[in-house]
Amino acid sequence: MAISRSQLVKELEPGLNALFGLEYKQYENQHEQIYTKETSDRAFEEEVMLSGFASAQVKPEGSGVTYDSAQETYTARYTHETIALAFSITEEAIEDNLYDRLSSRYTKALARSMAQTKQVKAVNPLIQGLPTTDNYDSGDGVSLFNISHPTIAGTVANTLLTQADLNETSLEQCLIDIAAMTDERGLKIAAKGVKMIIPSELQFTAERLMKSAQRVGTADNDINAIRSMGMIPQGYVVNNFLTDTDAFYIITDVPNGMKYFERSPINTKMEGDFETGNMKYKARERYSFGVSDFRGIFGVEGA
Repeated sequence: MAISRSQLVKELEPGLNALFGLEYKQYENQHEQIYTKETSDRAFEEEVMLSGFASAQVKPEGSGVTYDSAQETYTARYTHETIALAFSITEEAIEDNLYDRLSSRYTKALARSMAQTKQVKAVNPLIQGLPTTDNYDSGDGVSLFNISHPTIAGTVANTLLTQADLNETSLEQCLIDIAAMTDERGLKIAAKGVKMIIPSELQFTAERLMKSAQRVGTADNDINAIRSMGMIPQGYVVNNFLTDTDAFYIITDVPNGMKYFERSPINTKMEGDFETGNMKYKARERYSFGVSDFRGIFGVEGA
């Protein structure tokens, strides 16, 4: 339905001092703190997890060497979505407007809606992948954050065994568990936490935990081990689109973790309708958010 003069009554009257409601600041590109961006030229992208070899075996004198085999373990698929929004304005509304080019004002609003949709979709794997929610799986078929990701050699965890709120004890345990991660054949990997992603409700807790010189909330004169050891070197980042107020996430240095594929960048078009004279405006883009190696992120949903 086109925006008509009946919806813009005040904009058509002399004496109007200001138009407001479309000039709010917005949180820009917070997905870039979570995902590595790649481009795509197909309907979907697939990335395959490969297993290496198990530990080497002792070869008794005179005996043959032990052979091992490698294999594919699971496939992560990124299926691109098409995101679009449009509006139209009647010919008469454009002609009679006294103050502003309506198209300029509302195309900015269109861009704002597109940008916010992307941020909401970006946090969906983090929100839906939590253990009790379990509505988003990684490529191995279990929830993104799970204590039992299946591998050839057993299971691997990228969440705490017992969920906990963000505090010194839980954060230290997360870093211990990240360092204990293994590959598909059970070999230890040198994984470290590099950045923490939190909702705005946890920013004050995170500030105290990561920047205080001494331990938080104690009368002891102990040092803050997380700070003094240089753990989580990139600090914490607030994501204002996370909806779980006590969940927190740690991005690790494991490659091929959280990924954002851009199939088609945002594109805007406008055209007139010959029959009605209305002007139509449209924004469109295609992309997908997901995860290849679950070891690239560690998530805790809070107590």
